[in-house]
Amino acid sequence: MISKSLAIPSQPLRVAFFTMLGVAAMVGTLNGAVALGEWVAGAAPVSDPTPAIVQTEAETETAEPAPTPPAFQFDAPLPGRVIDSPFGMRQLPWEENGRLHQGVDIAAPSGAAVKVAAVGVVKATGLSPTYGRYVLVMHKGGFTTLYAHLAGPARGVQRGTFLHRGDTVAYVGNSGRSTGSHLHFEIRKGDKPLNPSFFLDRSFAQAADLPLKAAGKVSRKVRVATVSKWPPGVTKNGAAKGGASGGVQVARLKNGRIRATIPVVVIQAPGAKPAAAQADSTT
Repeated sequence: MISKSLAIPSQPLRVAFFTMLGVAAMVGTLNGAVALGEWVAGAAPVSDPTPAIVQTEAETETAEPAPTPPAFQFDAPLPGRVIDSPFGMRQLPWEENGRLHQGVDIAAPSGAAVKVAAVGVVKATGLSPTYGRYVLVMHKGGFTTLYAHLAGPARGVQRGTFLHRGDTVAYVGNSGRSTGSHLHFEIRKGDKPLNPSFFLDRSFAQAADLPLKAAGKVSRKVRVATVSKWPPGVTKNGAAKGGASGGVQVARLKNGRIRATIPVVVIQAPGAKPAAAQADSTT
Protein backbone atom coordinates (compact mmCIF):
# COMPACT_ATOMS: atom_id res chain seq x y z
CA MET A 1 0.00 0.00 0.00
CA ILE A 2 1.30 3.48 -1.00
CA SER A 3 1.30 6.02 1.69
CA LYS A 4 -0.63 9.30 1.28
CA SER A 5 2.54 11.28 1.79
CA LEU A 6 3.91 9.94 -1.44
CA ALA A 7 0.66 10.01 -3.40
CA ILE A 8 -0.10 13.67 -2.80
CA PRO A 9 2.92 15.27 -4.47
CA SER A 10 2.65 12.96 -7.48
CA GLN A 11 -0.26 14.94 -8.84
CA PRO A 12 1.63 18.23 -9.40
CA LEU A 13 4.47 16.29 -10.96
CA ARG A 14 2.15 14.71 -13.44
CA VAL A 15 0.67 18.06 -14.32
CA ALA A 16 4.09 19.56 -14.79
CA PHE A 17 5.23 16.63 -16.84
CA PHE A 18 2.26 16.78 -19.23
CA THR A 19 2.60 20.55 -19.44
CA MET A 20 6.21 20.17 -20.54
CA LEU A 21 5.17 17.58 -23.07
CA GLY A 22 2.58 20.01 -24.48
CA VAL A 23 5.10 22.84 -24.72
CA ALA A 24 7.62 20.55 -26.40
CA ALA A 25 5.02 19.36 -28.86
CA MET A 26 4.07 22.97 -29.68
CA VAL A 27 7.68 24.03 -30.20
CA GLY A 28 8.29 21.03 -32.45
CA THR A 29 5.22 21.84 -34.46
CA LEU A 30 6.32 25.46 -34.92
CA ASN A 31 9.86 24.45 -35.89
CA GLY A 32 8.50 21.93 -38.36
CA ALA A 33 6.21 24.53 -39.90
CA VAL A 34 9.10 27.00 -40.25
CA ALA A 35 11.33 24.34 -41.78
CA LEU A 36 8.57 23.25 -44.13
CA GLY A 37 8.01 26.85 -45.21
CA GLU A 38 11.71 27.37 -45.90
CA TRP A 39 11.85 24.16 -47.89
CA VAL A 40 8.80 25.14 -49.95
CA ALA A 41 10.23 28.61 -50.52
CA GLY A 42 13.50 27.14 -51.78
CA ALA A 43 11.97 24.45 -53.94
CA ALA A 44 9.19 26.52 -55.53
CA PRO A 45 9.93 30.26 -55.63
CA VAL A 46 7.00 32.59 -55.90
CA SER A 47 6.44 33.44 -59.58
CA ASP A 48 6.60 37.05 -60.69
CA PRO A 49 3.71 38.01 -62.97
CA THR A 50 6.11 40.30 -64.92
CA PRO A 51 7.71 38.34 -67.75
CA ALA A 52 11.43 37.95 -67.34
CA ILE A 53 13.65 39.96 -69.67
CA VAL A 54 16.17 37.62 -71.19
CA GLN A 55 19.27 39.38 -72.42
CA THR A 56 20.43 38.09 -75.77
CA GLU A 57 23.54 38.97 -77.68
CA ALA A 58 22.97 41.50 -80.42
CA GLU A 59 22.65 39.79 -83.74
CA THR A 60 25.60 40.69 -85.93
CA GLU A 61 24.68 41.29 -89.55
CA THR A 62 26.85 39.14 -91.77
CA ALA A 63 28.23 41.36 -94.50
CA GLU A 64 28.00 39.82 -97.94
CA PRO A 65 31.39 39.45 -99.59
CA ALA A 66 32.07 42.08 -102.23
CA PRO A 67 31.68 40.76 -105.78
CA THR A 68 34.89 40.01 -107.61
CA PRO A 69 35.63 42.82 -110.08
CA PRO A 70 35.82 41.80 -113.74
CA ALA A 71 39.25 41.06 -115.16
CA PHE A 72 38.59 43.27 -118.21
CA GLN A 73 36.17 46.14 -118.69
CA PHE A 74 35.85 48.51 -121.65
CA ASP A 75 33.80 51.70 -121.89
CA ALA A 76 32.74 53.60 -124.99
CA PRO A 77 35.14 56.48 -125.70
CA LEU A 78 32.20 58.75 -126.62
CA PRO A 79 29.28 57.63 -124.39
CA GLY A 80 25.88 57.98 -125.97
CA ARG A 81 27.15 58.30 -129.54
CA VAL A 82 26.80 55.64 -132.23
CA ILE A 83 29.29 54.08 -134.59
CA ASP A 84 28.68 55.36 -138.12
CA SER A 85 31.54 53.53 -139.83
CA PRO A 86 32.13 49.99 -138.54
CA PHE A 87 35.14 47.70 -138.46
CA GLY A 88 35.76 45.67 -141.64
CA MET A 89 36.43 45.94 -145.34
CA ARG A 90 35.53 49.41 -146.56
CA GLN A 91 35.81 51.31 -149.83
CA LEU A 92 35.79 55.10 -149.92
CA PRO A 93 34.03 56.78 -152.87
CA TRP A 94 37.32 57.86 -154.47
CA GLU A 95 39.03 54.48 -154.04
CA GLU A 96 39.05 51.73 -156.62
CA ASN A 97 39.33 48.88 -154.12
CA GLY A 98 38.34 48.21 -150.54
CA ARG A 99 40.70 47.88 -147.60
CA LEU A 100 40.46 46.98 -143.95
CA HIS A 101 39.07 49.70 -141.75
CA GLN A 102 40.93 48.66 -138.60
CA GLY A 103 38.71 50.46 -136.13
CA VAL A 104 35.40 52.27 -135.91
CA ASP A 105 34.44 55.87 -136.61
CA ILE A 106 32.20 57.73 -134.17
CA ALA A 107 30.86 61.08 -135.36
CA ALA A 108 30.93 63.85 -132.78
CA PRO A 109 31.33 67.63 -132.72
CA SER A 110 34.83 69.03 -132.62
CA GLY A 111 36.02 69.50 -129.05
CA ALA A 112 33.90 66.69 -127.54
CA ALA A 113 35.72 64.94 -124.69
CA VAL A 114 37.06 61.47 -125.54
CA LYS A 115 37.18 59.01 -122.62
CA VAL A 116 39.82 56.33 -122.26
CA ALA A 117 38.16 52.93 -122.65
CA ALA A 118 40.06 51.10 -119.89
CA VAL A 119 42.70 51.57 -117.24
CA GLY A 120 46.06 52.05 -118.89
CA VAL A 121 49.24 54.01 -119.51
CA VAL A 122 49.82 56.35 -122.43
CA LYS A 123 52.35 54.75 -124.77
CA ALA A 124 52.60 57.59 -127.30
CA THR A 125 51.05 60.79 -128.56
CA GLY A 126 51.86 62.32 -131.92
CA LEU A 127 50.83 63.44 -135.38
CA SER A 128 50.41 61.08 -138.33
CA PRO A 129 49.78 62.06 -142.00
CA THR A 130 46.76 59.76 -142.05
CA TYR A 131 45.61 59.39 -138.43
CA GLY A 132 46.22 63.04 -137.61
CA ARG A 133 46.75 63.78 -133.94
CA TYR A 134 46.50 60.58 -131.95
CA VAL A 135 46.95 59.04 -128.50
CA LEU A 136 47.99 55.40 -128.04
CA VAL A 137 47.24 53.76 -124.67
CA MET A 138 48.57 50.44 -123.33
CA HIS A 139 46.36 48.15 -121.21
CA LYS A 140 46.87 44.89 -119.37
CA GLY A 141 46.74 41.64 -121.27
CA GLY A 142 48.61 43.06 -124.26
CA PHE A 143 45.75 45.32 -125.37
CA THR A 144 46.17 48.81 -126.82
CA THR A 145 43.60 51.43 -127.79
CA LEU A 146 44.13 54.15 -130.38
CA TYR A 147 42.30 57.50 -130.50
CA ALA A 148 42.84 59.37 -133.79
CA HIS A 149 41.82 62.43 -135.87
CA LEU A 150 41.94 64.39 -132.62
CA ALA A 151 41.97 68.10 -131.99
CA GLY A 152 44.61 67.21 -129.42
CA PRO A 153 45.29 65.21 -126.24
CA ALA A 154 43.82 66.30 -122.92
CA ARG A 155 45.87 68.45 -120.60
CA GLY A 156 48.65 66.47 -118.92
CA VAL A 157 48.23 63.46 -121.23
CA GLN A 158 51.65 62.45 -122.47
CA ARG A 159 53.85 59.37 -122.69
CA GLY A 160 53.80 57.56 -119.33
CA THR A 161 50.59 59.16 -118.02
CA PHE A 162 48.44 56.72 -116.01
CA LEU A 163 44.73 56.89 -116.85
CA HIS A 164 41.73 55.49 -115.03
CA ARG A 165 38.86 54.10 -117.08
CA GLY A 166 36.63 57.02 -118.04
CA ASP A 167 39.29 59.73 -117.74
CA THR A 168 39.37 62.30 -120.54
CA VAL A 169 42.23 61.33 -122.83
CA ALA A 170 41.69 63.72 -125.78
CA TYR A 171 39.22 65.87 -127.73
CA VAL A 172 37.48 65.15 -131.02
CA GLY A 173 38.92 66.87 -134.08
CA ASN A 174 39.31 66.56 -137.83
CA SER A 175 43.06 66.15 -138.23
CA GLY A 176 44.87 63.88 -140.66
CA ARG A 177 43.11 62.27 -143.62
CA SER A 178 39.59 62.81 -142.38
CA THR A 179 36.27 63.60 -144.03
CA GLY A 180 34.67 65.36 -141.08
CA SER A 181 34.78 65.81 -137.33
CA HIS A 182 34.85 62.39 -135.71
CA LEU A 183 36.86 59.93 -133.61
CA HIS A 184 38.67 56.98 -135.15
CA PHE A 185 38.98 54.32 -132.41
CA GLU A 186 40.91 51.05 -132.53
CA ILE A 187 41.46 48.11 -130.17
CA ARG A 188 44.39 45.78 -130.73
CA LYS A 189 45.66 42.63 -129.07
CA GLY A 190 49.36 42.77 -129.75
CA ASP A 191 49.50 43.75 -133.43
CA LYS A 192 46.13 42.26 -134.37
CA PRO A 193 43.26 44.73 -134.92
CA LEU A 194 40.00 43.68 -133.26
CA ASN A 195 36.43 44.78 -133.84
CA PRO A 196 35.76 47.29 -131.01
CA SER A 197 32.02 46.53 -131.12
CA PHE A 198 32.72 43.25 -129.28
CA PHE A 199 34.27 45.11 -126.35
CA LEU A 200 32.67 48.52 -125.84
CA ASP A 201 30.43 48.83 -122.76
CA ARG A 202 31.15 45.22 -121.82
CA SER A 203 33.00 43.52 -118.97
CA PHE A 204 34.63 40.10 -118.83
CA ALA A 205 35.11 38.08 -115.64
CA GLN A 206 38.30 36.47 -116.85
CA ALA A 207 40.63 36.42 -119.84
CA ALA A 208 39.03 33.25 -121.18
CA ASP A 209 35.76 35.18 -121.69
CA LEU A 210 37.29 37.68 -124.12
CA PRO A 211 35.79 37.30 -127.64
CA LEU A 212 39.17 37.41 -129.38
CA LYS A 213 38.30 34.95 -132.12
CA ALA A 214 35.00 36.58 -133.06
CA ALA A 215 36.41 40.11 -132.84
CA GLY A 216 39.32 39.19 -135.09
CA LYS A 217 37.19 37.93 -137.98
CA VAL A 218 36.95 40.14 -141.06
CA SER A 219 34.09 39.67 -143.50
CA ARG A 220 34.98 39.56 -147.20
CA LYS A 221 32.07 41.85 -147.96
CA VAL A 222 33.24 45.35 -148.89
CA ARG A 223 31.12 48.24 -147.65
CA VAL A 224 31.10 51.45 -149.69
CA ALA A 225 31.41 54.31 -147.24
CA THR A 226 29.38 57.50 -147.31
CA VAL A 227 31.41 60.59 -146.51
CA SER A 228 30.35 64.14 -145.76
CA LYS A 229 33.19 65.76 -147.69
CA TRP A 230 35.98 64.74 -150.00
CA PRO A 231 39.57 65.27 -148.90
CA PRO A 232 41.79 67.92 -150.49
CA GLY A 233 43.08 66.78 -153.88
CA VAL A 234 39.82 65.16 -155.00
CA THR A 235 36.78 67.08 -156.24
CA LYS A 236 33.40 65.87 -157.36
CA ASN A 237 33.59 67.74 -160.66
CA GLY A 238 36.42 65.54 -161.86
CA ALA A 239 39.26 68.02 -161.41
CA ALA A 240 42.25 67.05 -159.32
CA LYS A 241 43.89 69.90 -157.48
CA GLY A 242 47.56 70.03 -158.32
CA GLY A 243 47.07 67.99 -161.48
CA ALA A 244 48.85 64.73 -162.09
CA SER A 245 51.71 65.73 -159.79
CA GLY A 246 49.48 65.02 -156.80
CA GLY A 247 49.27 61.36 -157.77
CA VAL A 248 45.44 61.45 -157.83
CA GLN A 249 43.77 60.08 -160.96
CA VAL A 250 40.26 61.29 -161.71
CA ALA A 251 38.09 59.88 -164.50
CA ARG A 252 34.51 60.53 -165.61
CA LEU A 253 32.62 57.33 -166.31
CA LYS A 254 30.04 56.84 -169.10
CA ASN A 255 27.21 56.90 -166.59
CA GLY A 256 28.24 60.38 -165.51
CA ARG A 257 29.77 59.35 -162.18
CA ILE A 258 33.25 60.38 -161.11
CA ARG A 259 35.91 57.86 -160.14
CA ALA A 260 39.06 58.99 -158.38
CA THR A 261 41.96 56.75 -157.44
CA ILE A 262 44.45 57.70 -154.74
CA PRO A 263 47.75 55.80 -154.69
CA VAL A 264 48.11 53.71 -151.55
CA VAL A 265 51.18 54.35 -149.41
CA VAL A 266 52.15 51.91 -146.68
CA ILE A 267 51.91 53.88 -143.41
CA GLN A 268 51.42 51.90 -140.24
CA ALA A 269 49.00 52.66 -137.46
CA PRO A 270 50.85 54.16 -134.49
CA GLY A 271 52.33 51.41 -132.39
CA ALA A 272 51.80 48.64 -134.96
CA LYS A 273 54.59 46.57 -136.47
CA PRO A 274 55.27 46.97 -140.22
CA ALA A 275 52.93 45.09 -142.52
CA ALA A 276 53.48 45.30 -146.25
CA ALA A 277 49.82 45.06 -147.15
CA GLN A 278 48.54 47.83 -144.88
CA ALA A 279 47.21 51.05 -146.40
CA ASP A 280 47.33 54.62 -145.21
CA SER A 281 43.80 55.73 -145.94
CA THR A 282 41.67 56.27 -142.88
CA THR A 283 38.66 58.38 -141.99
